[in-house]
This record gives sequence, C-alpha cells and structure tokens, in this order.
Amino acid sequence: MTEAKTRCVMTVLQWFLGLVVLVEAVLFLMPSAHHAFSKTGMPDALRLVLGWGEIVGAVLFLIPKTVVQGGWILVGIFLLAIVTHFLHGMWNVGALVVYVAAAWAVVASRQ
Repeated sequence: MTEAKTRCVMTVLQWFLGLVVLVEAVLFLMPSAHHAFSKTGMPDALRLVLGWGEIVGAVLFLIPKTVVQGGWILVGIFLLAIVTHFLHGMWNVGALVVYVAAAWAVVASRQ
C-alpha cells in the first residue's frame, strides 16, 4: 500500500473511531445510563470519569494537531475500562480491545 493510501485509511479509521467513541461516551453519560450502571455495583464517579475521559480523548483525537495526544488518552481510558471490567468479573471486552488497537494504530501512523 502506498504512503498516501495508508494515510487516507488511517484518517478514515481516526474519524470513525473518534465519532463512534464520542457518541457512545455521550450516551454513557445520559441519565438513563446512570440507572443501568448502578446495577453493576460500581460507583457512579467511575462512569463519569470514563465518560468524560472518552469525550475529551475523542475530541482531541478528531483534531489533526492533537490526534496523538487524544489517541493516547483513549488508549489509557480503554485500558482502564478493560481492567475495571475484569476486576468485576465482566469478560466481554472485545469491543474495547478493538478500540485500543485502532487508536494505537492511528497514533503509530502519526508519530
């Protein structure tokens, strides 16, 4: 694949990941998500930290000059979410693993 094609593919991946994470984070912070999250037994502050962290990371990830910083924030937030899931016996982290890989790939292509 040529460098131009690789850059185009990574830009598309950057935008898809950034927009999906941004929308999901906003939904995660909605009042209806509070009720579902309260059933997990985890403190609501964790939901707020993860949600706002994802929003900040996604916005920075979508800005060309801050894509690397936003990507590393997203990787950190997703890894925190994976660890939290594991600690609470929730093993369904496949989507989070894919998000980590996608964010890492975009960051690696920009450094």
